[in-house]
Amino acid sequence: MFTTSITLDAIHSLSKNTISQHLGIEFTEVGDDYLVARMPVDQRTHQPFGILHGGASVVLAETLGSIASYLCLKDPEKQHAVGLEINANHIRSVKTGYVYGRVTPIHIGRSTQIWDIKITNEENKLVCISRLTVAIIDAKG
Repeated sequence: MFTTSITLDAIHSLSKNTISQHLGIEFTEVGDDYLVARMPVDQRTHQPFGILHGGASVVLAETLGSIASYLCLKDPEKQHAVGLEINANHIRSVKTGYVYGRVTPIHIGRSTQIWDIKITNEENKLVCISRLTVAIIDAKG
């Protein structure tokens, strides 16, 4: 499904000096039609009550979907994948450890893509489910 071949090291280099790096998001697996990343639940990702901030979950979801979209572009030098809409349902709280996101495609079209992102805790229990819609646009030089 992915048209661009990429290594975990290359994905991490794309994250340099971004919110992903700031929050400690690490990609851990690249499959034929999915990506997996983990994010620490700590002072960077907590809300004031000491649990995972919903916005941090959304950052993880959009990061996964955006990289997956990039990997599906027919011509990454002439196209960009940009977020159009994201929603998230927060199911369970997490205080410490890591959460793990896995992104899979719902729809890969010429001008839009839709991605399903499931975020789980270390016990593989659902923490958040998100859907990201991405627009594929012409790159403007």
